[in-house]
Amino acid sequence: MKNRKRADLVVFGRIFTAEDSQLAEAFAVKDGRFIYVGGRKGAEAFVEEGKTEVLDYTGQGLVMPSCGNGHAHYFTGHAMPMVGAVVEAKGDVNKFLTETVPDAVKKAKANGINTVFGFGWDYHLIHDRLPTRQQLDAICDEIPIYFADEEGHKGVVNTISLVNAGIMKEDGTVLKTEIRGGEIAMGADGTPTGFLKEQAGTYVRSFLDNDRLFSVDTAKVTIKSIEEQMLSEGYTMYMDGWSPYFFNDHLYQAARQMDDADDMHFILGLSYEIESWMDVDAALAKADEVRKYATRHVLPNWVKLFMDGTVEGGTGFVEPLYPDGHQGLVNWTEEETTEITRKANEKGLSMHIHTMGNKAVNRSVNAFINGGKDEMRNTVVHVRNVLPSDWQRMADHQIYATEGMLWHNMPTGAAETLKSMVPAGMEDKTYPMKSFFDSGINVSSHSDYPALSGCPDDPFGIMEIAVTCVDPVVKGEPWWPEEALTREQALTALTINCARQMFIEEERGSIREGKYADFLLVDRDVLSCPVDQIHTARPRATYFEGKKVFSR
Repeated sequence: MKNRKRADLVVFGRIFTAEDSQLAEAFAVKDGRFIYVGGRKGAEAFVEEGKTEVLDYTGQGLVMPSCGNGHAHYFTGHAMPMVGAVVEAKGDVNKFLTETVPDAVKKAKANGINTVFGFGWDYHLIHDRLPTRQQLDAICDEIPIYFADEEGHKGVVNTISLVNAGIMKEDGTVLKTEIRGGEIAMGADGTPTGFLKEQAGTYVRSFLDNDRLFSVDTAKVTIKSIEEQMLSEGYTMYMDGWSPYFFNDHLYQAARQMDDADDMHFILGLSYEIESWMDVDAALAKADEVRKYATRHVLPNWVKLFMDGTVEGGTGFVEPLYPDGHQGLVNWTEEETTEITRKANEKGLSMHIHTMGNKAVNRSVNAFINGGKDEMRNTVVHVRNVLPSDWQRMADHQIYATEGMLWHNMPTGAAETLKSMVPAGMEDKTYPMKSFFDSGINVSSHSDYPALSGCPDDPFGIMEIAVTCVDPVVKGEPWWPEEALTREQALTALTINCARQMFIEEERGSIREGKYADFLLVDRDVLSCPVDQIHTARPRATYFEGKKVFSR
């Protein structure tokens, strides 16, 4: 042991390091970091009888770095059961009006909260019979009701919600007919129906009883609940998609307090969302101010924008136009996006922009190139389609992408249905994957939880879809198989590429000497098992900084 440290833990097995897809036979851990990665014989030198824990995982599955989720909304999914209501029967309008909303009203009043908030109805199932503000008024007209759809891009509200937001008066007088970046649906009588799209919804939400709806204590409970889910699935890194969830900094405060108390076992990236109806300079100042909550595990270093909506929902910013000739909603001009990028990057804040349509990607890429700094790793999020001219530009300027690889699937026959809904050529080509690797662009995986569209949140369900282009549950025909990844590429997008997106690749995301020992013991070898069994893999144990933080 003359020139060797005694290890706290030594692991033997088949180890995917995520360092250029390399494999190893063993590693050693000391004080929460890898101190050796390589062959079995070399690791044995770090073992001191009776003092080093030795774990031989040979033949039991794969050992690999723990995973990251490049964009998700776990706080929406986990906070909803506490602060609001979740719609179970997503297409049952009658049940929504007779059970879900009345129950949510009772819950809000019992908790002394002057807002009814809910989430989860499916626009595609009920778009032709959406609940109206008058129907919601009949249930409760004295406090605001807001129910978001399962994607969070649309909402239905009662009259007092619109009155509080200054959209109309109680007597029916209309004060606003549009909100920038959104749509206020109008009825035949010339007044709002109560249906809101995109930024019109976030505008109305900002007038809810948000501080009581989502307190610091509620945020702490939510963080612990999120941690339990993430660690059980194999995640120890997570980029939050919208951090001032209820238009306050309570999530930031809660995360800082918990990490100061040594009560966080994952890395949390936080993005401050700026809505297109806000005062941009004031919002940027706030995005900079919340960086005071930063810790080793809490990284509040991003600005989030919505460039457009969703392609299938008719609000994507696209080329060519939709079949009926309309263009989707776009929230920011190119000049505005360029200026926001310049100001954010100068403050040391990176951009994180929701881009679904190919024109939304193009506008963001232009802004990143003309206003941003390449080293800030400005990121486009979701990326349903990309203009051919943008691939090389993204690579040349270190523009990153976090991609919904799991959405790279559809049931058999879906392309025919989509022809009437999306621009020509997009009905059977969605969410490219392989092209990012071919172009030399850093692409990470995201689940966008809870907006899963029936897809899995866990890394191995996502991995199987990325490799096969087939949903393991739906089992339709392969969807755009030319964009399938290799198994190694899929794991790369789930591990080191997510760490790069979050600027922590020198500390995490792969198994390498000097890095924190964040790793998984997976119950099957997802590099060699039958491809249609990848989705059944689960972590037997998740380690964070050398400590076992989950086991089953």
